[in-house]
Amino acid sequence: MVLLSQVVRRGSGFAARLRKQDWACSLVGLSARYYSTKTAPEIPGMEYQDVICTLNTLQTNASALEQVRRERSHPQLQLHAMRGFLERAGLTVEELDHLNIIHVTGTKGKGSTCAFTEQILRSYGFRTGFYSSPHLVQVRERIRINGQPIGKELFTKYFWQIYGRLDETKDAHGRTMPAYFRFLTILAFHVFLQEKVDLAIIEVGIGGAYDCTNIIRTPWVCGISSLGIDHTQILGDTIEKIAWQKGGIFKQGVPAFTVKQPEGALAVLKDRAREIKCPLWVCPELEDYQADCGSVHLGLAGHHQHSNASLALQLSQTWLQRRFLSADKTFRTTTHENSSILQASSFKLSPIMVKGLADTEWPGRNQTLTHGAVTYFLDGAHTMRSMQACIRWFREMAAQHERKSSGPVARVLLFNATGERDSAAMLKLLVPCHFDYAVFCPNITESISSCNADQQNFNVSVENMLTRCLDNERSWRLHNSAGDNRGPQLLIEDSLPLLQERKADTLVFPCILSALQWITQGRDTVLADPAKSLLPVSTSISAKGAPLREATEIHILITGSLHLVGGVLKHLEPPDSSN
Repeated sequence: MVLLSQVVRRGSGFAARLRKQDWACSLVGLSARYYSTKTAPEIPGMEYQDVICTLNTLQTNASALEQVRRERSHPQLQLHAMRGFLERAGLTVEELDHLNIIHVTGTKGKGSTCAFTEQILRSYGFRTGFYSSPHLVQVRERIRINGQPIGKELFTKYFWQIYGRLDETKDAHGRTMPAYFRFLTILAFHVFLQEKVDLAIIEVGIGGAYDCTNIIRTPWVCGISSLGIDHTQILGDTIEKIAWQKGGIFKQGVPAFTVKQPEGALAVLKDRAREIKCPLWVCPELEDYQADCGSVHLGLAGHHQHSNASLALQLSQTWLQRRFLSADKTFRTTTHENSSILQASSFKLSPIMVKGLADTEWPGRNQTLTHGAVTYFLDGAHTMRSMQACIRWFREMAAQHERKSSGPVARVLLFNATGERDSAAMLKLLVPCHFDYAVFCPNITESISSCNADQQNFNVSVENMLTRCLDNERSWRLHNSAGDNRGPQLLIEDSLPLLQERKADTLVFPCILSALQWITQGRDTVLADPAKSLLPVSTSISAKGAPLREATEIHILITGSLHLVGGVLKHLEPPDSSN
């Protein structure tokens, strides 16, 4: 315990040094007191990064979530506030009816379901809008037209239209402005209306019933992906309570589909559907669909994507039926004997649907990138169920790569977890993967000023992030080797000297870039770019990387947080600054 407290104090010293410099646009996680909240004025030709810094003044998610907890007895006030902000922005809920919306919620897989659905309907030639969260690298990823994030000029233009209207009316409304997610939701609706999309696919943020996206009155169809335990302080601590929240997106007379759920959750969804007078169907297995090509290939890896693909097929087919056969609103169904739960029928897939499933891309989820001798396996799993799915996928993919390798392969885990997630339990699941190193770092992209405002998060202090990393490292050592009292290898300037010269399989770094550079040992040319700063390390720490330099290949699993995955992708696939 003495060692840990000393390390935390050293980590606090690192944070203090960061605050001496202008890190406003480079660090993920600096608390708001380190960043000016003065609103930038609207100036013709204003740069995109200036717009993002202004957007970040609304980034009060932590306080907004705390407000939701305090008002759980009257959560409908959240939707009332959202309607007020929408009207102040010059929009009405009636206008949203024209977006022909597909509304999707769930605990895991809702983003992948939306991605499958969007690709299928875009393949039919429709102009699609897609709103999702969180973003990985740039905030524009949350608002997509025809599968692509809207451009910087378009984002800037529409941002000022909405921000300006809200800013002009705030004095008459207690100087209130919508929080970050609410603002982006309003912005997405505005963009989709202005860009005249044929449909909008809207992914719920948290829960469903009281999520700000639920001001939608009449979606064309709703979907619920796999349910699990997450956001318990807001949604409840049982699967049944969470299912009640998710079922809140149901609307009277609007068809809804769900994947197979735990018995208790499915019973709640059925009750919610009956209460709201919403027809609800359970999706069939992906293997039940017929296709001329035989088996269906998915663009997203992992067996757990099968249920997401099936849900996407039902959502797409239902939307297409309404679009082309508006007079025929019947749906083929079958019913299990002795059961009142409707089972959706499988159907023969059109060639367009088959192609749509195969062409779907959704970065940061079961994604594999190979840079020479280094292969990155990226998945933003952050719940127990999603981590189990991630591990199944990683084991399968890593085994395939290892069979093709001409020599020894080094396995490395790069992990971080945030919020209320049980990182110790997730790490316990990862131990059997037999990593040669476990590396931990906060969701700070790099320790230099690069003005990457898109990845700022003001809700957690640097000290808290570093402490969480140390806790994760300690959990790993406890799970991996009971009774081993080695101290963590903390790669932070002025940290404690290493205790004994013993082989260490855990290291803690101050940022994502420094962790990646040490893991890859100069073998990824993208990370070895002279333009990127290199964190100096001691000779003893450098020596511990010898097995990585000698291995034929290095396989890195990056998981635990979508924000971590996004920070990694920023370095591995730098976005085109012109777009």
